[in-house]
Amino acid sequence: QVQLVESGGGLVQAGGSLRLSCAASGIIFSINAMGWYRQAPGKQRELVASITSGGTTTYLDSVKGRFTISRDNAKNTVYLQMNSLKPEDTAIYYCNTYLARVGVPGTYNYWGQGTQVTVSS
Repeated sequence: QVQLVESGGGLVQAGGSLRLSCAASGIIFSINAMGWYRQAPGKQRELVASITSGGTTTYLDSVKGRFTISRDNAKNTVYLQMNSLKPEDTAIYYCNTYLARVGVPGTYNYWGQGTQVTVSS
């Protein structure tokens, strides 16, 4: 079974940094794209950043210049380096991936369990 395991969340002061990690495990043929979403209480879930297996990246406008997404294809792992954190970055962050399974046509989508990021003011 494919699973996404997240780590790196926590409590930091405004201006601090955190690095989130998400590792995919299971029988995987290839990962087309991985990304990070976040959801704050009472707000809609939004895409923060994404990266393809080839390295193409996208970012939410409000995090550009502060967050950097990267990946290690050999480890099936995606990272989100978050610098200059602001209280408005406080949310549960979810890893998401689109992948191809061994011997199975099509693309499948999986979600991590979520990791809490809290930035104090």
